[in-house]
Amino acid sequence: MMKIRYINNLFFLLSLLVLLAGCIREDEYDNDPVGNFEQLWKIIDERYCFLDEKGIDWNAVHDEYRQYILPGMTDEDLFDKLSEMLFILKDGHVNLSSASRTSYYDAWYEGYPWNYREDILYQYYLGSASSGYRTSAGLKYKIFDNNIGYIRYESFNDGVGDGNLDEVLVYLSTCNGLIIDVRDNGGGSLTYSERIAARFTNKRVLTGYIRHKTGTGHSDFSDPEPIYLEPSNSIRWQKPVVVLTNRRCYSATNDFVNAMRSIESGNIIQIGDQTGGGSGLPFSSELPNGWGIRFSASPHYDKEMNSLENGILPDIAIDMSEEDLLKGKDTLIEKAFEVLNN
Repeated sequence: MMKIRYINNLFFLLSLLVLLAGCIREDEYDNDPVGNFEQLWKIIDERYCFLDEKGIDWNAVHDEYRQYILPGMTDEDLFDKLSEMLFILKDGHVNLSSASRTSYYDAWYEGYPWNYREDILYQYYLGSASSGYRTSAGLKYKIFDNNIGYIRYESFNDGVGDGNLDEVLVYLSTCNGLIIDVRDNGGGSLTYSERIAARFTNKRVLTGYIRHKTGTGHSDFSDPEPIYLEPSNSIRWQKPVVVLTNRRCYSATNDFVNAMRSIESGNIIQIGDQTGGGSGLPFSSELPNGWGIRFSASPHYDKEMNSLENGILPDIAIDMSEEDLLKGKDTLIEKAFEVLNN
């Protein structure tokens, strides 16, 4: 999921290190249900980065789940029990993968207001791709009738180059303000997170810190290493910005929102719901039976050293209202119009 733009950027180096060393085969245990259970438990015990922060007694978890791991159990039953154990971590970056299945913890957004309706967005705001809005790489953009610009970015896996950003910002340059809509964006590459955020600052900005594991103990971490956002050498936006978020903003999107919130211009406001979080740099390993395990290994903090794992609260908290939905209105976009027009 993660890289960063400049080679001399510390976060990029740490990400690259993880990618280069991030898939290590584990051969310490037998390839049977008990061996695979013990290997998985040990990987999380020694390498997962949020056990202490989340107050999880991992030894107690071992004792609870070991009783369910039987020598003759099927792969399906073993997968279910191991996945159930991992759900205790409450981490969307933790996945167990077999040849046919992948476990996924999604309670970081399930049960919360969705605060996004794609049908309303396209029918009443964006229109069609042929006549309503423009597209440049992963960016969909438009100038509304009230002279507010809008950018919709659906995934940080969608490549965005500096040329794309120049094209979009030149087109929107006459607007009085800008909405950046990253609702439902589940993350992707930190390269694009930094590349886009760099268009909204005129100076180098401290956005947070990262630490990485230095030993097998739950609290064995390096000292916090600062992460900086460098201003783009190309076109930069100088007018007010609203960033729209919901609970499904995760991982690289969480990082993007944190970077934008770190820019002390007074022009950037987050509207909507708290982001979903996901601030641990993912690492991967393997069980004796070949199943893959992905987990958070390096925690990321904001510039005040507050954890970002559980998400970022908005400046203006607002949910989609039933009344607006019946009228075909997007409550969050309408609130952004109100803020940017005042």
